[in-house]
Amino acid sequence: MARNLVDEEFKAAALHDAVYGLREKRPLSSASVAFVPWQKWLTLGLVAAAIVALVFATTPTLTVLMAVCTAGYIATLADRLLLFSRGLARDAILTVDDDVARAVPGHALPTYTVLVPAYNEPEVVGDLIAAMAALDYPAEKLQVLLLLEEDDAVTIAAAEQAGLGESVQILLVPAADPRTKPKACNYGLHFATGDIVTIFDAEDLPEPLQLRRVAVAFDRLGDDVACVQAKLAFHNGTQNMLTGWFTADYALWFNFVLPGLMRSNSPIPLGGTSNHIRRAVFDEIGAWDPYNVTEDADLGVRIAESGYRTAVLDSTTMEEANSDPINWIRQRSRWYKGYLQTWLVHVRRPVQLWRGIGTVGMLRFTTLLAGTPIIACLNMVFWLITIAWLLGQPFLIEEIFPWYVYFPALISLVFGNSAVLYMNLVACRETGNSALWLACLTVPVYWLMMSVAAIKGTYQLIRNPSYWEKTFHGLSS
Repeated sequence: MARNLVDEEFKAAALHDAVYGLREKRPLSSASVAFVPWQKWLTLGLVAAAIVALVFATTPTLTVLMAVCTAGYIATLADRLLLFSRGLARDAILTVDDDVARAVPGHALPTYTVLVPAYNEPEVVGDLIAAMAALDYPAEKLQVLLLLEEDDAVTIAAAEQAGLGESVQILLVPAADPRTKPKACNYGLHFATGDIVTIFDAEDLPEPLQLRRVAVAFDRLGDDVACVQAKLAFHNGTQNMLTGWFTADYALWFNFVLPGLMRSNSPIPLGGTSNHIRRAVFDEIGAWDPYNVTEDADLGVRIAESGYRTAVLDSTTMEEANSDPINWIRQRSRWYKGYLQTWLVHVRRPVQLWRGIGTVGMLRFTTLLAGTPIIACLNMVFWLITIAWLLGQPFLIEEIFPWYVYFPALISLVFGNSAVLYMNLVACRETGNSALWLACLTVPVYWLMMSVAAIKGTYQLIRNPSYWEKTFHGLSS
């Protein structure tokens, strides 16, 4: 239940629960420990076994590793194509017409809380407040909590100078570790008054009717739908080649892959923003994990594991695509690290997970959350092998690729890359981004950056698992 924003005793309890709530109530669901003991010893044992095998049976071991990796590539590609084909269907995504959204009288709408975490972002907070003011929703039913760290003087000053408007309130989050977005959102949830809760990032420009569309969607859908995920897109896709690649990436993910997932019983890794969740669901399954750096993906899996579903809505929130390569790698490495965190957390109880999401859901959960960063890391290995073969054709490479490994690998290389290029081109054409055709055709360079980010994220998972690398906004020209 929400309380007065100046009740010091309640604020202290809210902070404790925001930081330690999930860890205390469900320790195995918390990423505060990256590897539980059995995961740590199993990983070390597998690494040791691989080293011993490489020493005493180098060629057969490498051949087996190449075969396993190739099978993983093919399985992941086949599943991605299946999801894409399902996402092409007209009814793959939930649609609420403008007239229907506007026709709902104010008194019939549910109460709504919008959580907007921001840290060290004075350059965008004015636009953020304007975007919240543009939302078409009755002011008496809308609560917007601007979650600012109490020691973030520059953003607090910028927000106060911009003027908060009728529905926006500043909620100061006590400075405490971990300094993460989910911790701030957990804290804000204690002060939320809405029946539906959503998150917008500081640079977001949500479509004004989005909240109304979600309210209609929840009214249409069954009680087993816990979350409605809106689409995300970028307003600066043509700024440079990197923003073009990023825009094509999002166009494919939010317009085809996620809708394809919605048509299955598999978990949907939520986007970090514009996911609208029934407040009662938080009370049942818990809120965000403050130690998980992709708290959205983790919550999406927990929703599915608890027997609920997520719907994808045809309403778009515009964001700013990263235009700086270093800034992009910081962001993407955090995402990859968080995907691995989420996978490690949920496989701690494999039987419970399997009962919750089924066999197909569990396989897809693995290919999406573990497979995505692992394959991005392996890409670098296979590219180096390819370069070595082209430059010198060493005998060892020929030995570790017998015909039964070589031909599947060749198919994966040629057909797989072509299929991804094709899906990107279709996604850009269908989302009105046809001007990005050059970015679609040059996307292998983007994959190289993904590989660098994945290697960095995997390293950080071991060295500093809950460290939140800040993404800087306001870089678009």
